[in-house]
Amino acid sequence: MTSTPTPTPGLVRFNTLPDSEFLALLHEVCASSAWGRKLLARRPYATEDALLAAADTAMGELTDTDLAEAMAGHPPIGRPEPGDAVSSREQRGMAGASEALRAEMLELNLAYQERFGHVFLICATGATGEQLLDALRERLTHTPEQERAIARTELGKINRIRLARLVTKDLVTKDLMAEGLVTEDLVAGDLVARDFAAEGDHS
Repeated sequence: MTSTPTPTPGLVRFNTLPDSEFLALLHEVCASSAWGRKLLARRPYATEDALLAAADTAMGELTDTDLAEAMAGHPPIGRPEPGDAVSSREQRGMAGASEALRAEMLELNLAYQERFGHVFLICATGATGEQLLDALRERLTHTPEQERAIARTELGKINRIRLARLVTKDLVTKDLMAEGLVTEDLVAGDLVARDFAAEGDHS
């Protein structure tokens, strides 16, 4: 007899958030309102895998207009918005980049946006500045149709990483703090330690 999977505490919290809070949370993952509504309609999720599969399906269903809205929520590589901890963490590979690399990245980012009409979008987690620049150089040779398809795939990768982090860590952390089981200082120290460990895994 096959047993029914038991959702993790973070996933239970994710499934039971009020609709407005759920959509606001998903907007932090992906700026497409249509993507968020599609995931809302498919609640509840029995497992994290089911959630990620639904996210992939929703990404595949986005119109070009929806996709443009999603891409507009991402800053250019090498230029995360001040205070945007998520993008800064994802673009950590640019932190130690040389001035020459940063200057070329800026120049090619502008050329990309002029050619395709949207930001150069890539899943930057774990990638070095050199790898990101090489990818940008290559993708400048593509057609607009190729780039829309690639951008959709890259956006899906980013969303999966952000959702997994949200469900397995961030939501559980908020619950533990609400229950007084951990302090904000302890959580902050733990998150910093985990982020540095993750950075080492990607090197």
